[in-house]
Amino acid sequence: MTAYALNLPDQLKQEIEQLAQIQGISLDQFILLAVTEKVSTLKASFPQIAYRQGSNGQLVPIIKGTGIRVQTVAIASQKWGMSLSQIKNEYDLTEIQVREALSFYAVNKEQIDAAIASEESLEIANG
Repeated sequence: MTAYALNLPDQLKQEIEQLAQIQGISLDQFILLAVTEKVSTLKASFPQIAYRQGSNGQLVPIIKGTGIRVQTVAIASQKWGMSLSQIKNEYDLTEIQVREALSFYAVNKEQIDAAIASEESLEIANG
């Protein structure tokens, strides 16, 4: 990760600090989340995808309004060979949500595959 100095107006910084505290995250994490959401919106192209903070503190892409991680849909499709229809029914999603999650995965394959591999190695270590 690259460090970046950021100058914020005092009032904005205070508001961000308050919101970060409410969310239970650091100022840096809040700013990272806000920038990530903005970039995703501008790249746009994934209105069904949002981010939440995972248990390890990292930002995790999810299908908005569901809490279902994009990596869950990717695993269902890639590793388990589930069809779009099967994923839709299994996770109570719309076809649009599944298609967008799979499209998001295709664009962000490297990062999501790394998250999947990391999670799998933790399962093996704890198993």
